[in-house]
Amino acid sequence: MRSFIATLLFIVALAAAGAAQTASPSAAITEFDVNGLKVIFKKRTSSPTISVGLYVRGGVRNATPETAGLENFALQAAMEGSRNFPKAVLRRELARTGSSIGGASGTDYGAMSVVSTKENFPEMWRIFTDLVTNPTFAKADVERIRVALLAGLADANSQPDSALSNMGAEIVTVGHPYSVKAIGKAETVAKFTPEDLRAYHKQILNTSRLLLVAVGDYEPETFKQMVTASFTKLPKGDYKEKTLRPIEFAKATLDIAERTVPTNYVKGLFQAPNLSDPDYYAMRVAIAILQSRVYQIVRVQRNLSYAPNAEMNDEEANTADIYVTAVDANEAVRLMLAIIEDMKANLVDESEFEGLPGYFLTTYYLDQETDIAQVRSLANYELIGGGWRNSERFIPRINAVTPEAVREVCKKYMKNIRFVVVGDPKAIDRRIFVPGS
Repeated sequence: MRSFIATLLFIVALAAAGAAQTASPSAAITEFDVNGLKVIFKKRTSSPTISVGLYVRGGVRNATPETAGLENFALQAAMEGSRNFPKAVLRRELARTGSSIGGASGTDYGAMSVVSTKENFPEMWRIFTDLVTNPTFAKADVERIRVALLAGLADANSQPDSALSNMGAEIVTVGHPYSVKAIGKAETVAKFTPEDLRAYHKQILNTSRLLLVAVGDYEPETFKQMVTASFTKLPKGDYKEKTLRPIEFAKATLDIAERTVPTNYVKGLFQAPNLSDPDYYAMRVAIAILQSRVYQIVRVQRNLSYAPNAEMNDEEANTADIYVTAVDANEAVRLMLAIIEDMKANLVDESEFEGLPGYFLTTYYLDQETDIAQVRSLANYELIGGGWRNSERFIPRINAVTPEAVREVCKKYMKNIRFVVVGDPKAIDRRIFVPGS
């Protein structure tokens, strides 16, 4: 296992040395306010593109079971055409300039975005802001999107992996705001009218509910003037974000969905700290080590599964999980749980721990290669990570993680694992998945 990690870290460390040279200092970021709208602008010199995201705060916290999917539907439909730029004109301009525009909503927030070259940005900004402030929600556009959304919902459980993920999310979020799905349900998406979408879109267009993030080679003062001209007339509103509690993992559970498949699909979910939690960085390191050990033992040494995994999400009410698909799921899970127990009981060996910051340095900068990726990162930190300035502290905080901190987060979070299985119930030994049952 150590040689596997050493090889991986040697490769990524070489890439990190080059990637680190492109790091942008926080001095490149300007923050300002336009009529209550918070704007974060990062000047990225020599970038050929400019990317902008207008974020809607709250995500599914603002939804009910009856309005599930409304925000996602509205944001997608809004980007289909406006009074001054109906669909045909919009598509022609996007094709001519090579630009892209889109909208969608997720668990923690929604967004409308535009990506354009620097030379085409003034025109694309004019189009984008007209779509934001004057969308038409034409019936034909709404129906086309509805068909696509319903097709996606119908196909959501067609594959075992997607069925497993949906099942896990549904089971652990019972009674939590996340139980309302951002994409909605077939029955809600089917009933929303253009008038419903228009009314909801108007409701979210107040500056207290929005965040604007932009990255590109542009002058901050020029961009500020553009934002002021486009959005200064928006109402401020009085939006207050609701507190979001963690997802509870009070005890270990096992739920099985019977399906005839060649192997059993297994996911075990557990609580994880979010981006604003001081434990987040030690947990990221712990999950990386767990992922490496699971791969080495379950796949390489025992050949029980092609792609065993461990990963952590980046949501405000955050979770992590272990995953495997195997004929002998019992043995694979037994080994994975043994790895977790070892990480709780013992410090990670220095030879295994050393060099992990180099891995994170590389993956961090690879994830920041494009302007739109940096927009998303800044927005994510601002909305759920304690503020955009924390994005500049990722690598130092990863570097500060100790073997002791890794052991502590393993003990704190890797417990009461809630397993979901898609496959053969007769092939699953409950005593392995839920010890003491």
